Amino acid sequence: MRKLAVRQPAPRPRTAAARRATYLQLGVPAAVLGTLTGPLAVVPAAADTASVAPIERAHAGARVVPLQTTPATYVVQPGDTVSSIANAFGLRTVDVLTWNGLSWRSVIYPGQTLALTGTAAPAAAPAAASAPVATASHVVVAGDTVFGIAQKYGLTVDAVLAANGLTRASVIYPGQSIALNGTAAPPAAAAAPAATAVTPAPAATGAQTHTVVAGDTLFAIAQKYDTSTASLLALNGLGAGAIIYPGQSIAVAAAPAPAPAPAAAPTTPAQSFAALDAEQAGNAALIIGIGRQLGVSDRAIAIALATAMVESSMRNLAWGDRDSLGLFQQRPSTGWGLPEQILDADRSTRVFFGGAADPNGPSTRGLLDIPGWESMRFTDAAQAVQISAYPERYGLWETQAFQWLALYG
Repeated sequence: MRKLAVRQPAPRPRTAAARRATYLQLGVPAAVLGTLTGPLAVVPAAADTASVAPIERAHAGARVVPLQTTPATYVVQPGDTVSSIANAFGLRTVDVLTWNGLSWRSVIYPGQTLALTGTAAPAAAPAAASAPVATASHVVVAGDTVFGIAQKYGLTVDAVLAANGLTRASVIYPGQSIALNGTAAPPAAAAAPAATAVTPAPAATGAQTHTVVAGDTLFAIAQKYDTSTASLLALNGLGAGAIIYPGQSIAVAAAPAPAPAPAAAPTTPAQSFAALDAEQAGNAALIIGIGRQLGVSDRAIAIALATAMVESSMRNLAWGDRDSLGLFQQRPSTGWGLPEQILDADRSTRVFFGGAADPNGPSTRGLLDIPGWESMRFTDAAQAVQISAYPERYGLWETQAFQWLALYG
C-alpha cells in the first residue's frame, strides 16, 4: 500500500538527529523512536519520495536505559533490601550480591556501603559504634540467641560459634561476652550470670557435684549421673527455666543424711513453790485422803493438788470467774453441780477425779475419764479436765505438788 504524502509549504529540511532530539525532549523512550518516526515523516508534496533519506530505526529488542545515572556506591537506608536497591538503579540483584561478596541469606544494615559496579570495591563501613564490623564483642542480654546476634551483626551462626569456641548445643547467658570478629578469645571460665538472673543455691556440703563445661545441659548431666532433670533442679534450687553456665558447680547427688541428734531430755518448766497456811494445808490433806480412798496413783493426786493451787490457791472459794466456785473453780452452768454441791470440798474433789465413783456420773469428765492421761505431760493431764485459758500453769506446780504429797500424805 502506497503512503500518502501530506502537502505542506516547503519547510526547512530537518535532519533525523534533530527529530530524535525533539522526541527525547518530549520524554519518548528511545526504544519506540523507530516506530514513531516512519508514519509521522513529513515530506514536501513535490518531493520525490524515493529521494527521502531513510530514517534510522532503533532495534526493537534494545534495553531501555534508565535516565538516572548509576553511582559507583550506595549507602544503605532504613527499609532497603538488596533487591530494591538493584531495581532502583536498573541492576540485577545477583550482580549487586556478587560485587559485594554477599549471599542470598546475607543481611544488610543502614549505613552499610554497597558497590553498584563490578569495578569499584565497596567503601569501608562507617566507623560508627552501631556498625557491626566496628564492634569486637557483644554482651548477651536476656532473650538473646546466637542466631539473633549473628543476624544483628551481619555474621553467620557458624562464624560466631567458631569465634567463641561454642557448639550448636552450647548455652549462652546474660552478661556473657560474645566475640564477633574472631580476634577476642572466649573466656576460659565464664563469670556468673548477671544479678537479674536467678542465682542457684550452693551445693550442699558433702554432696557429689559436677562442674559445668561448654555444651553441657541439665538433661545430659542427669543422664550421665543416672538421675533425673527434676532431681537436679530440686537439689540445686533451680527453676524449670534456669540457665547453667561453664564453671558452675551442680550438685548431682544429695549429701548423706546426718545422724539424728539425740533426743533432748524432757525438761521441767521453771517451778513455783509456796508454804501453805492452815486452811490451805487442810485442803491439801483432804485431796490426798480422797485420792487414797479412790485408790488413784500418786501422780493423779499430785495433779489434783497442782490444779487446786492454780485455780483457787488451795482455798474453797465462794466466788470466782463468772460462776466458778470451790477448790477447782467448777461451774454450775456447765454441769459440774449445784453451787452448794460445788462448795462441798469433798464432793468437788471426787468430781475432779471422776471415774466410776464420780458423784456426777457421766455428765462430767474427771481425770480418770481421760483416755491415756497417765502418759500425758503433767500440765496436759490437768488441762484435759479443766479446759483453762492458761494450760501451762499447772505444770509450774508439779515439783511442789509431789512435795505436798510427801508432807501431808
